[in-house]
Amino acid sequence: MVAAPNPLRGVASDAAGVRALLDRIEGPIVLVGHSYGGAVISTAAAGSAHVRALVYLAAFVPDTGEAVEELVAKFPGSTVNESLKVVPLTDGHVDLYIDPAVYHDRFAADVPAEDAAVYAIAQRPAAAAAFGEPAAGPQAWYTIPSYTLVSGADLIIPPETQEFMAERAGATVRVADGASHLVFVSHPDTTVALIDQAARETAS
Repeated sequence: MVAAPNPLRGVASDAAGVRALLDRIEGPIVLVGHSYGGAVISTAAAGSAHVRALVYLAAFVPDTGEAVEELVAKFPGSTVNESLKVVPLTDGHVDLYIDPAVYHDRFAADVPAEDAAVYAIAQRPAAAAAFGEPAAGPQAWYTIPSYTLVSGADLIIPPETQEFMAERAGATVRVADGASHLVFVSHPDTTVALIDQAARETAS
């Protein structure tokens, strides 16, 4: 198992870093992404001979030309825009992070409060430009089997949006009822079961 770093600077640049890592791994790969990471793996795995399955955990699954911020607004229910803290940088760019004051309620409601407080403090900021950057080129889910875990009470990516993207991608879907955006933390068994299913079904 390898955890690829995700700088959260931009879809194309982040995907290039993940792709460089993928190209150095021997054997079949099940590639997993959460939230914005879904957009990254959709680009990074395109054309890869080693990636056998894509697993999206409460994640964005954009089509070519779509940006994360566009998908957030596709269906009602997201609180992400009103939950963000904005940090202007000296180079003219802007970083965003979830306001720790609302992190538990809106991002991780089904995670113990003390754990959510740690995650809120440890979160890495994302470049605002990354959320507005359209996905470029053919997306990996066009040709690679995909699996989606829908977080049923998500206040960041509405479940309706997750289901729309999963259906469009022809994904195998599991729903974690009552799950927040941090579904892989609050529902680890369901998460592992889906990843294991993806590995078994695409092994050959």
